[in-house]
Amino acid sequence: MGKYFGTDGFRGEAGIGLTATHAYKIGRFLGWWGRQNGKKMRVAVGKDTRLSCYMLEYAVSAGIVASGADVYLLHVTTTPNICFTVALEQFDMGVMISASHNPYHDNGIKLIGKNGAKADDALTDQIERYLEGDLAALGVQDNDLPFATGTDIGRIVDHEAARIRYIQHLISCVDCEFHDFRIGLDCANGAASSIAPAVFTALGALVYPIHTKPNGTNINSKAGALHIESLVRHVRLNGLDVGFAFDGDGDRCIAVDATGEVVNGDGILYLLAKHLQGRERLEKNTVVTTVMSNLGLYKALEESGISYVKTAVGDRFVYESMQQNGFSLGGEQAGHVILSQYATTGDGILTALKIMEVMACEAKTLAELVAPAHMLPQITKNLSVTDKSAVCTSGAVIAAVEAVRERLGDNGRVLLRESGTEPVVRIMVEAISEEICQRAVDEIATAVKQTGLCLP
Repeated sequence: MGKYFGTDGFRGEAGIGLTATHAYKIGRFLGWWGRQNGKKMRVAVGKDTRLSCYMLEYAVSAGIVASGADVYLLHVTTTPNICFTVALEQFDMGVMISASHNPYHDNGIKLIGKNGAKADDALTDQIERYLEGDLAALGVQDNDLPFATGTDIGRIVDHEAARIRYIQHLISCVDCEFHDFRIGLDCANGAASSIAPAVFTALGALVYPIHTKPNGTNINSKAGALHIESLVRHVRLNGLDVGFAFDGDGDRCIAVDATGEVVNGDGILYLLAKHLQGRERLEKNTVVTTVMSNLGLYKALEESGISYVKTAVGDRFVYESMQQNGFSLGGEQAGHVILSQYATTGDGILTALKIMEVMACEAKTLAELVAPAHMLPQITKNLSVTDKSAVCTSGAVIAAVEAVRERLGDNGRVLLRESGTEPVVRIMVEAISEEICQRAVDEIATAVKQTGLCLP
């Protein structure tokens, strides 16, 4: 990770950690970079519903056209829509303005490569050099990148039609309709608000949406995949068959069964893997997971004769493993699920559709589909710190982690890691009871706090 770009793009508080100047300069670099490769690039740009998205959208677009590339605005849409459009319409680059699950005052800039996957580190490293004013490292002798002139100046094109094309794609991804299913959708007042209800309604479902009225400041506010309790209440109150919650940019999905029980990404991976295996469509009979996945998932997969691999946390790492090895299913416990037959990134709406397809095809409830996967209790604690690396390499913290690991043995596990998007360290413990988990988490958290590096 660099100074600006983490595992999921450039993220920070809008107007402070991420400013219009940052966005403009990123745009300036992208347009110039394309011209160095001998072409006038076409860049698809989308945004979620944060108040600051307008500022950043126009700033990055101005930078792109000033350096000699064309911008195609999709306006408010999901990250998967940008990825789909870039790949389908052969754009040279995609830009998504979103801070995903973060509150409204944060924002981010995600860069999508021409294959529809997240841009590689080599590109973001060069952008960071430009942001730091290191023009010499880019082979530029002047004080700034040259502006395009004359007919080389870019243009901005309205491209809302790409959203309609994406909706049609989602509908085409399922082999059945959902008549008589009562489905709750929590759109987090985010980018899925104008897409998900329309897709499920088109497929015949009785849709009960909540949090579909974004106002610029209510994205993810007590809503969506990170605040699942809202959807749980909604499903129980209305006697729904199932519910799905998305995050701000629509790339993750968490499900709720008819009784109000939460099914996270691990449960979703299990039921999709079983369904695909039964139809001989699970490539190499393998699921790609991250190190955060629950031991219960691995045991359930083993009992079903399904193999698995583990990657670092981040859907980009999951996709890289899938692409390199020819796997068809992968994802994260947090709800990023990638089905490579249909998408190059986690897609919350697509994930919900495929869950519904399994329920309809197998005539089973969500609870019945995930019942064989018995997840161990797991507790995660996030601590805001001034120096993530220093915390994770502290001798006292390492000793605390090792003491817990030795005590748990084969009956659990512990993981301490740096967040890739925030100034946070995450402590995760799995064990045979929540009491054991909590005691272990508190023990490690105490060691972290004693480093003096925790923020108030």
